[in-house]
Amino acid sequence: MLRHRVTHQPGFTLLEVMVTLVIFAILVALAVPPMSRWISNVKVRTTADALQNGLRMAQAEALRRSRQVVFSMTDSPNWSINTIPSMTDGSESNQLIESGTLTTTTSGVSVTGPTAICFNSMGRLVVNTSTGITGASCSALPTGTPPVQKYTISLPSADRSLRVDVGLGGQVHMCDPAKTLSTTNPDGCA
Repeated sequence: MLRHRVTHQPGFTLLEVMVTLVIFAILVALAVPPMSRWISNVKVRTTADALQNGLRMAQAEALRRSRQVVFSMTDSPNWSINTIPSMTDGSESNQLIESGTLTTTTSGVSVTGPTAICFNSMGRLVVNTSTGITGASCSALPTGTPPVQKYTISLPSADRSLRVDVGLGGQVHMCDPAKTLSTTNPDGCA
């Protein structure tokens, strides 16, 4: 008597593959909203970092060159750092030190704040209405407690916005406006 052996091939049945794909689709659907919010928050943080670095560079250049320097927002995501002529007789002109962009990969991010901030030779904020840069006038020192120039960085799809503050003494601080500065919230705004 001949016996036939039935052999099973290793692998997955169609039902097992379908169940796996359904579970994977559910997990992806649950992860997409937090992931897109996370990406929006990263865009806000990247823009705030670029702004903070530009402001710190402007202050450092004012100290290094021992002269007034203006940080100005140019065409909306761009900024520039220029020296301010010390002679008002036209014998000296502005010198471009550095320029950059805030939002190359972070489209949709909104930056609101002063169009220009001037630093004196000691790295402190100063009023200067004749910077020599079109549209860049440092017309007033900040007021309030504490007195700071404020840049707010936001994106509608992000969970939070960030703020970059520049104090009278030239201190540049990035903070979360949803938090109050304290020992437990060092990233909060004053």
